[in-house]
Amino acid sequence: MADLGLFEDQRVELLGGVIVEMTTPGTRHSESVNRVMKAFFVLEFQGRARIRVQLPVALDEYSEPQPDLAVVPHADYSHEHPSKSLLLVEIADSSLRKDTRVKATLYAAEGRREYWIVNLVDDVIEVRRDPGPNGYRTMSTHGRGETVAPLEFPDLVLAVDDLLPTPA
Repeated sequence: MADLGLFEDQRVELLGGVIVEMTTPGTRHSESVNRVMKAFFVLEFQGRARIRVQLPVALDEYSEPQPDLAVVPHADYSHEHPSKSLLLVEIADSSLRKDTRVKATLYAAEGRREYWIVNLVDDVIEVRRDPGPNGYRTMSTHGRGETVAPLEFPDLVLAVDDLLPTPA
């Protein structure tokens, strides 16, 4: 439907068969997207993965969310959105409830191995792993002064402070 121009000038995503309007990102959200993008682009430069920023990922026929960052296998996505992901990242402030409940459930049910929420409300990174049909079975929280690394790229150790925007 988007390819036909039905949602021109609208920010929407398909979640569980429902077209959901996306909020306009604020300054802290935008800054965090830039910080996360900068941290992960090293993988693309090394030829280890593709980095997609605020672009659709195909989960199933009913869901095509647009995570803030998706680390996906290296491929040409000219004709279809990636159906596999190595890591999905959402930056959450006003969208925290949707990201922790709706998207986490969808990502886990589709077997997405790892999902991070950059939680701007609590100033932490939530790392969710071990997906199952009812959600992720493990979750860890990482605050300022700590580091975190993706399962797929354990050598990419990232400082939480580098991913979060400057405290207010």
